[in-house]
Amino acid sequence: MIQREWKNGIKAGQGAVMKVITDTDELRDLCSRLAREEYITVDTEFMREHTFWPKLCLIQVAGEEEAAIIDPLARDMDLSPFFDLLADEKVLKVFHAGRQDIEIFHHLTGQVPRPVFDTQIAAMVCGFGDQVGYEALVRKLVGVEIDKGSRFTDWSRRPLSERQLQYALADVTHLRKVYERLREELERTGRMEWLAEELQTLTSPQTYEQNVEQAWRRLKFRPRNRRQLALLKRLAEWREREAQRRDMPRRRVMKDEAIAEIASEMPETERDLKRLRGISEGHAKGATGRAILRLVREVKNLAEHELPAPERRPRPHPEGTQARADILKLALKIVTEQKGIAPKIIASAADLERLAAGDTDVPAMRGWRREVFGELAEALLRGEKVIGLKDGRPAILDAPKPEGA
Repeated sequence: MIQREWKNGIKAGQGAVMKVITDTDELRDLCSRLAREEYITVDTEFMREHTFWPKLCLIQVAGEEEAAIIDPLARDMDLSPFFDLLADEKVLKVFHAGRQDIEIFHHLTGQVPRPVFDTQIAAMVCGFGDQVGYEALVRKLVGVEIDKGSRFTDWSRRPLSERQLQYALADVTHLRKVYERLREELERTGRMEWLAEELQTLTSPQTYEQNVEQAWRRLKFRPRNRRQLALLKRLAEWREREAQRRDMPRRRVMKDEAIAEIASEMPETERDLKRLRGISEGHAKGATGRAILRLVREVKNLAEHELPAPERRPRPHPEGTQARADILKLALKIVTEQKGIAPKIIASAADLERLAAGDTDVPAMRGWRREVFGELAEALLRGEKVIGLKDGRPAILDAPKPEGA
């Protein structure tokens, strides 16, 4: 149990009163009060070193007048009232870098919280840099230094210390002021629509669905032929399902190197398996070994027309692509400095290379990104714009007209 003295309401940052909730009735009362808020800030602490699914250890939540730490590990705790609050569309849920938090809630409920505001994404739109950390944002916008000493805590341990609880709570109390200042900046600059477009991926259920058929793409091994590819896909899918079923990390079921070795060697017997470096004798003789040999037999019995088509290798970029990409990179830097926005949120280095090679199916050519950078990139590639110096500073200029034009 978490220490009981915290339940009496100790002052937390931003003037809120903190409580540690270890009882479902208390949680229901808290969520009933928070349901009347315009917005709440939310964070979680979790562990996943020894499991496939994140183990939820703490939930932190703050409203205008109170903040609370919810203990999911408390005896007989039912989180349904909090999950109902997450689904309440009248209350905005504010996260910082919330993808992993939302992944946890999606796994537990099958739903994504709505509506959502992510301050890390908002900070990128407002020009605070690529994937700015919470501590840096609090320091810049709130003027508070957060004690990082409890960052690597084992959050599943009980009881938690006062210092650990204060550290956890700071993730939602200061977040309220961060949210308010970022919202003001977004409204001032007319970029709320930009943020809404960015949040679509974060709030899409498809973002958090586990596609076991694509698990093989995590592996760095590249098969030499279609039969190796077929086995690679089946082994990766089997491992993914086993890891989920047994709730353990993929590497505990089978390491990536072992999958690559099996796909390459295609062992047919237990003795063959034992010779592989990545397979222990226990695995070779047990259920894992039997599953591997079954998959190998199935793949070896596939007819040629049943084998997967080889992955198409990307076509080599046209000559001069890298030089054009370098020009686009410099142009992006100039534009984003002028606009006060993080470059990464508009285009990655890979996107710029694709654009330089003539591929316009990149995010930079859609929506608000096209207005900010995409149209300019096209003009640069057509030779209608150039990069030069204006008053000693890099600038995007009109290309000089040919003589006699």
